[in-house]
Amino acid sequence: MSPLDNSKEVRQLASSEERQKAFLDIVNQYSEPLYWKIRSIVITHDDADDVLQNTFLKAWKGLDNFQGKSQLSTWLYRIAINEALEYLRRKRSAVVTGGEDTLHLADSLLADEYFDGDRGQALLQEAIATLPDVQRLVFTLRYFDEMKYSDMSELLGTSVGALKASYHIAVEKVTTYMKQHE
Repeated sequence: MSPLDNSKEVRQLASSEERQKAFLDIVNQYSEPLYWKIRSIVITHDDADDVLQNTFLKAWKGLDNFQGKSQLSTWLYRIAINEALEYLRRKRSAVVTGGEDTLHLADSLLADEYFDGDRGQALLQEAIATLPDVQRLVFTLRYFDEMKYSDMSELLGTSVGALKASYHIAVEKVTTYMKQHE
C-alpha cells in the first residue's frame, strides 16, 4: 500500500463529511506497523491488540487536537507508545508480586500461537521485559526498528544524549540477563 498523502489526510480529517473515510484509511495503513511497535513494548499478542484498539480510540477522540505540526504518523506513534507504557504501568500496579510475570514470559511466548521465534528470541523478550519502561522503549526502537536517535528524540521529546545513555544501559542489562539465563 502506498503511503497516504499527509496533507490530503489532514484536509480530509478536518472535513466532517470525509472524516470517517479518512480515518478508516489511516487505520488500514497504520494498524500493522503500530501493532508491531506496541507488541515490542507489551510483548503479547492479546495485550498488543487491546492497546492498538485504545490507540485508535484515543486518536479518533483527539482528531480535533491534531494541528498538523508533526506528521500524522509521528502523532499516531506517540499515542501508541504512550498507550503501551500506560498499559504497562496499570498492569504493573495490578500485580502485587512484582517480577513473577517476567520469570515465565519465555515459556508463555513459546506457547503463544502468534509468536514465531525460538527459545533464544523468547529469552531476549524476557530480558527486555525486565527493563524499566523508558529503557525498554529506547531499546526496542533502536534494536528492532533501527530508528535513528534524532527520530527517537522527535518522537519521544527527549535529548539524543539521554537516549544514547538509556540504550547503552539497556544493552548492558539485556546482555547480563541473557548470560545469566542461557
